[in-house]
Amino acid sequence: MSLRAALHLCLHAAVPAALAWLFWRPRFAHAWVLLMLGWLIDLDHLLADPIYAPDRCSIGFHPLHTAPAIVLYGVAVIPRRTRLLGIGLLVHIALDAIDCLWMRHA
Repeated sequence: MSLRAALHLCLHAAVPAALAWLFWRPRFAHAWVLLMLGWLIDLDHLLADPIYAPDRCSIGFHPLHTAPAIVLYGVAVIPRRTRLLGIGLLVHIALDAIDCLWMRHA
């Protein structure tokens, strides 16, 4: 695994942890778990062949990484009940988009 790929995976855990610590410290564990559920959208990687390709940009390729899905993640931020999950999904997409940029400029 490349350094970029390893850093990308670490950021998927560290960024939600940092957000939970900064904004929901009294409920840190609860908030972090809900933010981490953003990883569920990576289940769409199971539809791809190969399942994991370190040089493939997820944005626009996998069904749960497309614009219509991202709009739904933004809508999920509005209701209080789904807000943390929606934020987690959007953070996941943002990190994947950053990874795509790193791939293009590396």
